[in-house]
Amino acid sequence: MIRHDSTPPRATITIDDPERHNPLSATAMAELAATIDRAAADPAVRVIVVTGAGDKAFSAGGDLAGDFVDDPMGHHADRAALADAFRALRKAGKPTIARINGHALGGGFGVAVACDIGIAVDTAALGMPEINVGLWPMMVIAVVQRAMPHKAALELMMTGRRLSADEAMSLGLVSRVVESSDLDAVVDETVDALSSKSSTVLQMGRDAFYGAQDMDFDAALDYLHNGLTAVALTDDAAEGVAAFLEKREPNWSGS
Repeated sequence: MIRHDSTPPRATITIDDPERHNPLSATAMAELAATIDRAAADPAVRVIVVTGAGDKAFSAGGDLAGDFVDDPMGHHADRAALADAFRALRKAGKPTIARINGHALGGGFGVAVACDIGIAVDTAALGMPEINVGLWPMMVIAVVQRAMPHKAALELMMTGRRLSADEAMSLGLVSRVVESSDLDAVVDETVDALSSKSSTVLQMGRDAFYGAQDMDFDAALDYLHNGLTAVALTDDAAEGVAAFLEKREPNWSGS
């Protein structure tokens, strides 16, 4: 259901059920969260890529064939696995890339948007169609409220309308839109670019970006002021500045 391939500096996590458009059952969501945690804990991994198997879908979202509404209270705890996956992506401490190889809908849309960077094929459709089957993308709200304008998000939830990849990019939901033939090359280039940076500073900067997100303006400035001093205290900051002044490439130590 969830495949994990580690080829340092990259770990690729694949939602692997292409015949059914890579749905997210409770089991798949739990495996996804655990696999993200596993990749995050691997010191050889610098970048985590999340994708779907095949060329049709990143993920079609929740698995409605999996007793989704047969026992709502009995499956309440199981549904927390999607929240666990969102939390795992947020706390990974490493850059995360959504390789959006096809449609990303419902919970799959949430997973794609929860990644730091989204690279989508130009034929992908993205959205939250839950309303069409009498449901609502509840936990996805926490992700999209922090990623896109609120009125646009609510309109998508209320109508179930699907976005083209270009419209998703215009709303800040994906970073880049590419032709399918270019997808892997662009993902590779992005992994290489991220892997060439200081892992320590990337983690500190990424954590600061998300940490300041829900603070008021003055609290965020104080928090980020302290964060800049913390970065300046790292060995990699000293090395980076020295390399710049000496007109050479830096040798990062990760400290």
